Formats: sequence, C-alpha cells, structure tokens
Amino acid sequence: MSERKPTRREMLQYGGAVAAGMGLAGCSDLAGQSGPGTPTGSGSYTVEMFPVGEVEFDGVPESVTTYNKGWADMVASLGQASKLRTDRLSAPTLFYDRFDIDYEYDYPPLWQDGGWSKETFYERDVDAFLIDPNLLTNWDDNWDESDTEDIATKVGSFFGCHNRRVRGQWQQELGYPENAPSMLEAFDKVGTVLDERARTDAWLDLHEELQSTVQSRLPDGDDTPSIGLINGGSSPGQGEFYVLYLEDNGYEMKPYRDLGLVDDDAFAGVETGQYGLTDYETMLEVDPDIILVHWGITTGSVTSGGDGAFDAEQFRAEYVEPMENDEVGSELTAVQEGRVLPGPTAEQGPLINAFQTELTARLFFPEEFGEVDLDAPLDAPESEQLFDRQRVADIVNGDI
Repeated sequence: MSERKPTRREMLQYGGAVAAGMGLAGCSDLAGQSGPGTPTGSGSYTVEMFPVGEVEFDGVPESVTTYNKGWADMVASLGQASKLRTDRLSAPTLFYDRFDIDYEYDYPPLWQDGGWSKETFYERDVDAFLIDPNLLTNWDDNWDESDTEDIATKVGSFFGCHNRRVRGQWQQELGYPENAPSMLEAFDKVGTVLDERARTDAWLDLHEELQSTVQSRLPDGDDTPSIGLINGGSSPGQGEFYVLYLEDNGYEMKPYRDLGLVDDDAFAGVETGQYGLTDYETMLEVDPDIILVHWGITTGSVTSGGDGAFDAEQFRAEYVEPMENDEVGSELTAVQEGRVLPGPTAEQGPLINAFQTELTARLFFPEEFGEVDLDAPLDAPESEQLFDRQRVADIVNGDI
C-alpha cells in the first residue's frame, strides 16, 4: 500500500475524511509504530479505502458507529457487536437470534428532522465512524467539510464508503461506480481496522464455499423466471410502484448478481418516472413472472420490536391483497400464480448475506434448493441449508 500524502483536492472532495486519516484520528508518532494495515494492539497503523484514502488509527478502535446496517453487520460478524454504538434504525438484527448476538442500540439517530445531528455525532463518542463522509455533505445542504473535520478532530476518524447503492449523481461525479469497494472488500478493510484477521479470513472462506455450493447446483438452461423488483416503499393500494434494477451497482443487489439473475430483470430498459415510479398499466405491460419486494423480509420487523420477525399476514395485506383487489393488478401473472414474494433486505454484511443468498436461491430455484415457507421465510430446514450454522457461530465466537 502506498505511503502517499493526500492532495488538497482530495481533502475537499472526500469531505475531510482524508484529513482525518492524516492526523485527526488521535494519531501521534509513537515509538513502535507499525506499518500500514498491520494492527499490533499498540502503536498506530493505517488502513486505506476509497473514498477516504489512508486513515491512521492510534490503536484498535474500542467503539464504532455506523449509519448503514450492512456496515454494522460487518462488525457483528466479527464478534464485535459490543463495540457498536448505534440507534434502532441503523442496527441489524436479522438472523442474530440464532447466534445470541445481542447489543445495545438505544442512541438517538444520527439523521433527524431531515438532516444530520452534529450533537448526536458527539454523543456517540466513538473511536471510529464507519460512515462515508461524502454522504454527510451530499445528503445535507447544511453540513459542510468543516463539520466533518470537526467531528474527526474531536471525536473519531471516518472510515466508510456508501457502497450499498451506487447510483447517485454525486457518486457518479466522484467516481464511485469505478472505485467503490464491494461489500466483501469493505468488510476485509473493516476486519483489518478491528484487528480481526482470523475471523475475517474465515468469513471470506465461508463465503467462497457458499458461492461454490450454489453455483454447482444452479439449474442449466433458460428457465429462470423474469423478475420485477419493486422497492418496499411501493404502495400497491395507491397504484404506485417504485421499480429497482438488478444491474445497479452496490451490495444491495449482491444476491441477484451472485445467482446470475441480472439478465432476468423484467424492467431492464423500461422507462419509469422519478425514483423508478410506475403504475399498474406498466406493470401489466411488463408482466414479470415474479414480483419481488425489496426489503420484503423485514415486513413487520419494526412493529415487532426490530427483532427481524417476518409478518406474513402484514406482507399480504400491504403488498399482495391490494394487487389481487385491483382490476388491472389482478391480471398480473405473478398475482394469479401467487408469486408476489418478499425479497432480501438491501442491508447486508457477511452474516446477513449468507442467509439471504440461501433465501434467494430458494425463492427462484425451489426445485433445487427447497421451497420457501412464507410463514417462516428467514431460515431453511436443516436438510436444505447451504452453509454450516455452527461454523458461523464458531467464527462469531472466535472458535476458529
């Protein structure tokens, strides 16, 4: 890894995060300083990632916070959930009950009343913010680079990339489509920051084994159903559907890419309105074999206390029944064949992604991987599991 110093242009472009890497993370010229990306438990070290550049840490962070749940899942997957200081809206819980992953998430949210709360950043009082500093300045017109630098100087350094969804205009302008790390690449960096090399490598091995298992069993031929992916914010009762595209960059589409489903996107090339808005008439014109609701498996999880419990009745009431009761919607093939299904959540680190890869395989290839029971869709029967749950528990617990 290079030892270059960031330019002034990079400091401005990256919202002050590179400046944080230069010395605003509480760093000093300590005796026994280690090299880049090599934590030793004492002394400083640097880790590099787009877009923040090289960030220097004066020791392994004892506390961190995130905005995206996928990044929090990276931390929890490494057995470090106790280091998280976050809020309910940013705290992943899906599948955690299987591994006794428990942590506090009672902090006020960082995003409040249409903007970032600087006071809340201070309240978190963490060693590192696993948050993209460009997200702060590009989502809130009242936040500028000086705010970011102030937080980095007085609280903790920024080390993150908004790589869940890579399609915003500001991301295009700053080169995210070409440079943003994948979920696993970002996870690899987080593992280095938290000095969890063994757990990180174990997860990467598990992911490779899972992908190999799935790929070896994917059916041959062109029998994959066409997919109409709609966002969970869609309102079938109002005739409003927000289309998403499987080809989009970012880790939210990772399960579809890994299962080779991108070419089956029924809405590829179809013109829609702002944010993908479309109506029943266009839905019927496209008429996908499956209508998949992005974030669908989280339906009911908020009202049940955020424990990840899927509510099949609520899903039907919110998404399925309005289509069945609409004159045009009832003509949709997916509605007539009972194939309006809850899709994966967009937020996923290694642990959540492993379950979602398995779930997505079962949704689209039930004859090969097993049917999904919508009354209990978040896990597979033991006979249909594609990865070893005990191995996951061992990694999280450090029994590697």
